[in-house]
Amino acid sequence: MRAPGAGSASVASLVLLWLLGLPWTWSTAVALGVYVGGGGWRFLRIVCKTARRDLFGLIVLMRVRLELRWHQRAHHTIPQIFQEVVRRQPEHLALVDAGSGACWTFAQLDAYSNAVANLFCQLGYTPGDVVAIFLEGRPEFVGLWLGLAKAGMEAALLNVNLRREPLVFCLGTSGAKALVFGRELAAVVAEVSGQLGKSLVKFCSGDLGPEGFVPDTQLLDPLLKEASTAPLAQPPGKGMDDRLLYIYTSGTTGLPKAAIVVHSRYYRIAAFAHHSYSMQTADVLYDCLPLYHSAGNIIGVGQCLIYGLTVVLRKKFSASRFWDDCIKYNCTVVQYIGEICRYLLKQPVSEAEGRHRVRLAVGNGLRPAIWEEFTERFGVRQVGEFYGATECNCSIANMDGKVGSCGFNSRILPNVYPIRLVKVNEDTMELLRDAQGLCIPCQAGEPGLLVGQINQQDPLRRFDGYISESATSRKIAHSVFRKGDSAYLSGDVLVMDDLGYMYFRDRSGDTFRWRGENVSTTEVEGVLSRLLGQTDVAVYGVAVPGTFKIQKTRLQHEGFDPRQTSDRLFFLDLKQGHYLPLDQGVYTRICSGAFSL
Repeated sequence: MRAPGAGSASVASLVLLWLLGLPWTWSTAVALGVYVGGGGWRFLRIVCKTARRDLFGLIVLMRVRLELRWHQRAHHTIPQIFQEVVRRQPEHLALVDAGSGACWTFAQLDAYSNAVANLFCQLGYTPGDVVAIFLEGRPEFVGLWLGLAKAGMEAALLNVNLRREPLVFCLGTSGAKALVFGRELAAVVAEVSGQLGKSLVKFCSGDLGPEGFVPDTQLLDPLLKEASTAPLAQPPGKGMDDRLLYIYTSGTTGLPKAAIVVHSRYYRIAAFAHHSYSMQTADVLYDCLPLYHSAGNIIGVGQCLIYGLTVVLRKKFSASRFWDDCIKYNCTVVQYIGEICRYLLKQPVSEAEGRHRVRLAVGNGLRPAIWEEFTERFGVRQVGEFYGATECNCSIANMDGKVGSCGFNSRILPNVYPIRLVKVNEDTMELLRDAQGLCIPCQAGEPGLLVGQINQQDPLRRFDGYISESATSRKIAHSVFRKGDSAYLSGDVLVMDDLGYMYFRDRSGDTFRWRGENVSTTEVEGVLSRLLGQTDVAVYGVAVPGTFKIQKTRLQHEGFDPRQTSDRLFFLDLKQGHYLPLDQGVYTRICSGAFSL
């Protein structure tokens, strides 16, 4: 395949004129004829098939860039952008808790977050201080981090599944001066309270029962009732490039890392989703994803805070309640991860699944094998599959419904959005380089590591990294596109076809996917080692039919087939609540789909 160059780009411009219905001249026709006669018909085919897609993508890119530039020049922040939404529609529903039925208008969310800002200022916290939030997904979660942001403080959003050492580690690395936890997690906090240090101030959202007693804890709700709900008299002098919050990545190596989310990054992620899938203020979005991850809290809740949509929250996905919730709250957009779609398809056919108004499903991990089955059975017109990570600068989106694709990069004008697939050693993930020391781009059909060129002056291409400087440096490579440049290493292997559509292939590192979370094998090793009296433990990922394939090692090639190893194998039987031996009969049932892990 001939690579697009200056000549092909000029012909692409001519074809774009034709596709857009603009007039041609005789000289245009002659130039095109010469190009086609010289073998350029292959690239011309790409132009004809992708020009409309690329033009729409370019419009989305420019729109997000212009919005960001305007907010940067005006020195706006996410709280200030939210204030404008409140001013326009104070009584419009902002957040709905599908679990409790609680409904918060924009005015109520504004008042609650103002109370949070005033309270923490009165308690002596100052801009730049970090407060950890350990809370299940409900409106208070949003009000807490938004209120802290109004006071210039930074929230560290803790995964509610953290326990013991990982929880203590994440709290310690965040540098948090205070912890706000929900009453539902009081027992978890109590278990590690002796390891948290006396300087960490603890607040509980909700009532503390006798079974959830945590020493030296203050009840947050009574304090908030006494706090002023007026805006701060002197808002902090923050801008779009300042830190907003921290989201912990489910680290592919080692324990979770706190990724830095600045105001512009929060805006960029939410805005790309909004414009890529043509969401409107009248849309109602159903968000049953964790709010401590960027999908639920930025792509989902961001539609509420920045664009004024109503967002319906459910703290935990329920396959049996999913479509009933969508009907009850008139949802038009839903969020998913691949597992959600799979669980929904396993549900018995119901009358509710045909009565909803959902037109768009946004998420990632929807496997090609069930993509069309999902859209046809549930009548969802558009799937907005995307690829991205909290900290990355190379997010892509499927904007035209190409089955199986997680996004695209233009073959006509590839440098408009400077991302690339580069060749790596598949076993070590080490970058392969040419004679000039530059990374080697992949051709169509060749799997490669996705990288994004870094430009700290461009909010679309900046990489803010993690609290840990060493973790940040490990995600940056130099001399990738050209000598002396810097690029973000995604850690993920994708493959691109000849039209520029990209498909997720593999995730590098010692990690596996479990119920929507990337779980580091290092974390599992630590837990098992402690339970086994500090015995040396090795945990590794294997390929199981219907899940993600992870690491390429000898152990993984053996998989979990009892015939391939002399080791004793066990599996967790959730119905019985303990591990059982994995023999050849169980193995066969798992592979055939008769037994579900």
